[in-house]
Amino acid sequence: MPPTEEHPVYPAPPPRDDTRTLTTVAHTAFFLLLGASVVRFLLRHPGEPRTPWIIALSITLALLYVLGPALGAAPTARRLLWLGLVVTTWMVLVVLAPSFAWCAVPLFFTALRTLPPRAAIVLVALLTGFVVIAQLQLAKSFDPNLLLAPPAVAALATAVFVHMERQAQAQRTLIDDLIRTRRELAATERREGTLAERQRLSMEIHDTLAQNLSSQQMLLQAADRTWDTDPATARAHVRTATGIAAHGLAEARRLVHDLAPPELADGAGLAEALRSLDAGPDIEVRFHLEGTPAPLPDRVQSALLRIAQGALANVREHSGARTAALTLSFLGDQVVLDIADDGHGFTEPRTGADGRGHGLPAMRARVRQLGGTLTIESTPGEGTVLSAAIPLEPAP
Repeated sequence: MPPTEEHPVYPAPPPRDDTRTLTTVAHTAFFLLLGASVVRFLLRHPGEPRTPWIIALSITLALLYVLGPALGAAPTARRLLWLGLVVTTWMVLVVLAPSFAWCAVPLFFTALRTLPPRAAIVLVALLTGFVVIAQLQLAKSFDPNLLLAPPAVAALATAVFVHMERQAQAQRTLIDDLIRTRRELAATERREGTLAERQRLSMEIHDTLAQNLSSQQMLLQAADRTWDTDPATARAHVRTATGIAAHGLAEARRLVHDLAPPELADGAGLAEALRSLDAGPDIEVRFHLEGTPAPLPDRVQSALLRIAQGALANVREHSGARTAALTLSFLGDQVVLDIADDGHGFTEPRTGADGRGHGLPAMRARVRQLGGTLTIESTPGEGTVLSAAIPLEPAP
């Protein structure tokens, strides 16, 4: 699978240090034992007719052994053929000179690395048998240690290697699980980030572009109804709709460039932005500031402004109110925005005109993201009060 954002390719873990060390020790031990066996044979048997064969077979065995790492450790046909040639050459050497028997110890490691476990154990047992026979041939009398020591060494070497391989396999499995978990976690974080961004954009669009378009539609419909009977009022509606369209264009550009709300641009504070809001030509909007203003994070200012815009849009479209009041209160450890109207109220929060009811859920989501609370109090015939409270970090 090619690398993608959902399935990144992580680098493979480096070879284990203990495996590399064991391999180096085994190769070094083999050549030391082979060289020592050649020297011992030449010292013990000078002028033997089989000496050229011993030297030729020793060189052949050394060259074959050197070729092993180039073939890799996987049990391929070439690797198995190579192992067979090495073992056969060694066996011939042992038959000609039993002193070469102890070269089998490094071959145990090679067999265990190359063959499946059961086949490797069979080969190790065969090599051990040759070692026992060779040592008994070299002994001048029967020595039980020569019969028991080689199998004990072979069993110990096999047990150590099998244990290390199991540990290595467990570590590889753990690394694979960690990589897969990290990949899944990264994908989950990306999905959550994407969903959060989609929710943020949907709230931004609802509170800005959708509300502006709804206001324009209402104004243009009013202008169309009064165009013949009251041209001045109709033109006023059109001019207001044009201003709202310009404001919507600024909002669209801000969404594209992910800038702050235009009401908060150029250093304007939240109070000034709230004071400039309106709910249409038929609703009077008043603003009140209570407490000592404190610097607010951009996220808090933007959220409260959007909540106020959404609430005034609901007042304009659903409440039938004549007046609305915005109150921004700084209470030390929190900032509270209240939006009250004198409309007909309701018993249950009702959905917007589009039937989806995105306004109030969007407000709750904004407040919840900032760790605050949103409350709504409404009584039929007595208006509605919406209150958004957001905690503030204590001053240092």
